[in-house]
Amino acid sequence: MVADDRITTFIDSFDSEKPLYLNELENFAHQNHIPIIKKPVQGLLKLLLTIKKPMRILEVGTAMGFSALFMSEYAPTGCEVVTIEKVEKRISQAKDNFAKHGQEKKITLLEGDAKEILSTLDSSYDFVFMDAAKGQYLNFLPDVMRLLREEGLLVSDNVLQDGEVLESRYAVTRRNRTIHSRMREYLYQLTHRGDLCTDIIPIGDGVTVSYKK
Repeated sequence: MVADDRITTFIDSFDSEKPLYLNELENFAHQNHIPIIKKPVQGLLKLLLTIKKPMRILEVGTAMGFSALFMSEYAPTGCEVVTIEKVEKRISQAKDNFAKHGQEKKITLLEGDAKEILSTLDSSYDFVFMDAAKGQYLNFLPDVMRLLREEGLLVSDNVLQDGEVLESRYAVTRRNRTIHSRMREYLYQLTHRGDLCTDIIPIGDGVTVSYKK
């Protein structure tokens, strides 16, 4: 947790209630240790979706489908959500959740490696949510930027790696050094590209919001 736990708990206490099915999915995820977007990130997404009113959303990293369902819930009527996942167990769970809650026609699940799938897409999107393997964000970025419309938003989750990204490369375990360096480079790219305006927000495990000029 990047933010102080007491502050986060206090802020969460003001959160408006989600639809019952999203609460049930959230509880299931917590009980089964399935990572989903944290409450502060949910609040941010809800706000951005309300302001932006995107009609086409691209998500990189479906997991069990919670965030796709969440975005579909708070996006405008008629919005299409396209989400990408490669882990078979998660694909099965997501499909079941989309069907169970009547969203299989509104949410399109693309199965396979995100880098390969992104390179084949040619539609444009108003809103992109990046929530996949953190070490791959940098590799996804060129295609994401190609697919993101001007004045579109790119939201990237889990960019602070539980605070590890703040540390020296040599202060993190050897196995995490590649992810550490790639995430730092990803953050540099987002904040120094001339075609983006980006802010890094220390909620959840760190979120960036980037506006394409």
